[in-house]
Amino acid sequence: MKVCMVGSSGGHLTHLTMLKPFLKDKERFWVTFDKEDARSQLENERMYSCYYPTNRSLKALVKNTILAWKVIRKERPDLIISSGAAVAVPFFYIGRLFGAKTIYIEVFDRIDKPTITGRLVYPVTNRFIVEWEDMKKVYPKAINLGSIF
Repeated sequence: MKVCMVGSSGGHLTHLTMLKPFLKDKERFWVTFDKEDARSQLENERMYSCYYPTNRSLKALVKNTILAWKVIRKERPDLIISSGAAVAVPFFYIGRLFGAKTIYIEVFDRIDKPTITGRLVYPVTNRFIVEWEDMKKVYPKAINLGSIF
């Protein structure tokens, strides 16, 4: 199984790196910002750099959509996992066009309100994970697995 882990650097990336035990026997690659924290956390991992700022930036959305098309066409991941932020959107939509399964993990600090990214990817996500039971009122098809932390 080939897995694409996509997310902003900082807290989103930290959230995703907590899944490394799940990834240990899987072929994987990461898509995140080319920043010091990402380079440090993903040392010895395959990484594609995406464009920022992603939130509310049409220019970055276009660039990241082109990047998503190129990366997904080249890599053909079986599964795409993200916890946000906006860079996940083009990867989820294009990934689904190429037959990839998608898992989105809504961020830990959202207890009863959706994120913009969560709302945008919810329609195309195979498994939508929340960490608080109240979030199932916001995302009825979500699965509450509790805290990843």
